[in-house]
Amino acid sequence: MCNRTLNDEAWEKLFEEHNILGRIESEGYFVISASKIKEYREPRLMAKFDHRINLPRIFYDNSLAILPISRGDYVIAHFDAYHSFEPFDGPVERVSLPAHIQSLDSHDIPSEAIALNCANAAGILADFTEDEDIYATVSGRKGSGKFSFLIGDTVTGRPWRVNVDNAQIEVDAAYEGVSYLTLLEAKNDLSEDFLVRQLYYPFRVWKNSVTKPVKTVFLVYSNGIYRLFEYVFENPKDYSSLRLVKQQNYSIEDTTISAEDIQAVLAGAQVLDEPAIPFPQADSFERIINLCELLNERELSRANVTENYDFDARQTNYYTDAARYLGLLDKESSNEGPLYSVSETGRQILGLEFKPRQLAYCRCILSHKVFHDTLRLYLQSGVMPSTGEIVSIMKQSRLYQVNSDSTFERRASTVKGWLNWIVSIIND
Repeated sequence: MCNRTLNDEAWEKLFEEHNILGRIESEGYFVISASKIKEYREPRLMAKFDHRINLPRIFYDNSLAILPISRGDYVIAHFDAYHSFEPFDGPVERVSLPAHIQSLDSHDIPSEAIALNCANAAGILADFTEDEDIYATVSGRKGSGKFSFLIGDTVTGRPWRVNVDNAQIEVDAAYEGVSYLTLLEAKNDLSEDFLVRQLYYPFRVWKNSVTKPVKTVFLVYSNGIYRLFEYVFENPKDYSSLRLVKQQNYSIEDTTISAEDIQAVLAGAQVLDEPAIPFPQADSFERIINLCELLNERELSRANVTENYDFDARQTNYYTDAARYLGLLDKESSNEGPLYSVSETGRQILGLEFKPRQLAYCRCILSHKVFHDTLRLYLQSGVMPSTGEIVSIMKQSRLYQVNSDSTFERRASTVKGWLNWIVSIIND
């Protein structure tokens, strides 16, 4: 992690003022009030971190996490508070919206709420939850009431008991059918992990409120694919007993892409001169697409991207530069630092249906000599070229500000990542 944020600075002052590290070392935890946090910054900005990488540096460096325990108090300890997403590269099941639905556009999903509406209308939720006659019921914020739970300690390994008394919870959506109440957390950003509290606190509240079983489901929507994860808490009173029981992918659009489609793009790609932008160091092309989707709604500063996405400051630089390298994002200066927005080319691509959209992304990649020539070798042999072969192509391509052998080798991993993405979308 690098580049201190406003949260980093504020929490470092709070830790020093209250000797928080010392108190945690002696007592195992520290309780802090929202009013104390507010002396430095708004608690809503200081106490909710959806991904481990978004934690303030002093938390991250000391394996700490923060959880709400009442309307105005938080507890800090070595909590095992996050869960890494399991791989979601399985097959995609095709579904469709009912013919009479005109107000939903399957390739224009600007928000998590619209993603949920589409998933419900297309029968994705009924199919995934294996329930009948499901209806949207509760959503939004409410008090948690009282409950207690165990949670693992990442340093000692022993569980802590946490008591919650009327903390605020939020439910993105709940769907009740004949057999189950399903609580959904929906995100339109791809990430490596999530804060288990987003599922656990609502689960505990509603488990005590209804007699039928309560399911907890995480829905991630990006680039036309609905990825659903069903988790169970094997011990309902143990936050750390989370386990994946089911994962499926769906799309309302036709996702069929053939090897011939990719060959045609490769054959027709016009290789351009290299731009005066650093050669990419951003291995996940899916996350470049997802970043463009998020910025399509509004321009964001570098700090905004870092705070709202599963990136640290360095990754924000890498991924925004990678998208700019492909002509998908624009950057301009402001008093807040660099501002990023989707370019005209990026907007045109995002407005396409699934198949032409993926092929347009492929065309952007393959208009660069390194990717063009490496994919040609890949398709000829059926095996990804070695790092040495890729570096040899890179050295012939007049890349901007790439000079040392170690830099060439690091950037070669991005070439492999993007070309593996191209090959992965072939599913005919």
